[in-house]
Amino acid sequence: MAEPTTTTTTTRPIKIIAAADDFGTPLKDALVSHLRSLNFQVQDLGTSSYYSAGADVGRLVSQSLSDTRGLVACGTGAGVSIFANKFPGVFATTCITTSDAINARSINNSNVLAVSGKYTSPETAINILDAWINTPFKSPCPANDNDPWPEQIQSFLDNSLTEMPEIGREDGKTKTPVDNCAVCCLIQNRELNPIDLIPGGSMKIIRESPTSAFVKFKAGSVEPAHHHTFGHDLVVIEGKKSVWNLTKEEKYDLTVGDYLFTPAGDVHRVKYHEDTQFFIKWDGKWDMFFDEDLDAAHKAIDKELIGNN
Repeated sequence: MAEPTTTTTTTRPIKIIAAADDFGTPLKDALVSHLRSLNFQVQDLGTSSYYSAGADVGRLVSQSLSDTRGLVACGTGAGVSIFANKFPGVFATTCITTSDAINARSINNSNVLAVSGKYTSPETAINILDAWINTPFKSPCPANDNDPWPEQIQSFLDNSLTEMPEIGREDGKTKTPVDNCAVCCLIQNRELNPIDLIPGGSMKIIRESPTSAFVKFKAGSVEPAHHHTFGHDLVVIEGKKSVWNLTKEEKYDLTVGDYLFTPAGDVHRVKYHEDTQFFIKWDGKWDMFFDEDLDAAHKAIDKELIGNN
């Protein structure tokens, strides 16, 4: 009887996108340094909340080609993998041992590795990362006593590449999600009015003094540096934005679920990286005082982004 053949996909990715929360950042930084020492192209998104780190990497891997993978880290490695897996085509796996990493690549074609900053040493994590990088899909693994997969299992694994992304779909189409967000329900079927002062923005006042509103901005939009006579609270419902508080010399990268309070009088500038929606609440009537024009804002943001790269 002929030995079963083992067909594998490309072993090593060309690019790896990395992010972590505060608990996972030291380990993520060590792994990024290791990857760069091996001449991998690494896009390091830095540090954010565990759900933002997972979601940001998951979103980018989902949008990328097959030669791009992700690396995420938090305290346990569980939270970041949960949020990365919310994006189609992403198979994030938390790995504590090298056997976990080999099994995840061989069986699940894992394209996002999640690691634990609290329970995994840098030395162990490097071994896990190396195993995960260098193991092809369908290769021999500890789950099969390191023997080649039988032909029927290989066939199952091949079919899983197309079947797994369809799980959760109905009749080949993505189910329309039910929007249970109380804020979103308030503005359904209501037209948002353009913000004349800022291209790309629109707003719907929901309640007056104290005031709440639902705001949308198109990807690439910029709010020039400005301030208000009121402090305001905001929660991001969709998308991703960066806020520079120029008064405090602080920057906040916000995505879905993130909250930010900006005190009255603080000068701040905003960049929208994606189509973004958020709920905002403030005391008193709406006002807005610009501290720079739109061209100056674009130049300042471009200068910072170039400097960071």
